[in-house]
Amino acid sequence: MEKNKTGKYFKYAIGEIVLVVIGILIAVSINNWNQERQLKNEEKVILKNIHTEFLENKNALKLGLETNNQSCKASITLLNLVGQKRERIQQQNLDSLIYVMLESGSFTPSENTISDLLQSGKLQLLQNDNLKNLLYKWTRNLKKTNVSFNRAEIQMDNELVPYLTDHYSMKDIDMYGILKWQNKTLLKIDKLYIFEDIKFENIVDDYFYRVKAAGNNLEELVVIIDDIIKETE
Repeated sequence: MEKNKTGKYFKYAIGEIVLVVIGILIAVSINNWNQERQLKNEEKVILKNIHTEFLENKNALKLGLETNNQSCKASITLLNLVGQKRERIQQQNLDSLIYVMLESGSFTPSENTISDLLQSGKLQLLQNDNLKNLLYKWTRNLKKTNVSFNRAEIQMDNELVPYLTDHYSMKDIDMYGILKWQNKTLLKIDKLYIFEDIKFENIVDDYFYRVKAAGNNLEELVVIIDDIIKETE
């Protein structure tokens, strides 16, 4: 101050402050860039996991839908035999038809990636809003599908199987299942009686309605899966 150098020191101090501020801004920018890069890399991993998981789910869904379609076809064939002449009914393999009808199909997808995203809150890392909406839609429709299959299973356990137990041979039906019996029942039963009974027709009709509803829900899931796979490519 004695040598009138105050102005120079003031300018120097301002310069130092400016350099410090610039340094801080650069450090913050680098840190933000690193964080953004890490988030983008994490998003890429998530997208890859979703893509892989839903490709596997698509294959499982395809098998479930095929089984469901076969069950529906068998139900229709059996319903069309009700009230027909015995000669025509005997032309069909009734044991096999009933077995196929009882196999309504199922679908248990892998949900590890989605569960992790929802529980960890990482779903917000996805920048694709359409994909996020599809994942929410998938979860809702999957719950609806499970309810449909449960309704069909309840009807089968509570009405269809008990009816067949009283009026048919479960052993003959199980020849086409995991039991793979080599010989049919030795008991004398009239298998054709059920096609003259309105109760059988009503039970199968109700069961078919529920199985078909479950199949329709599976069809909706097919569309959602294809959209998710497309969005994560």
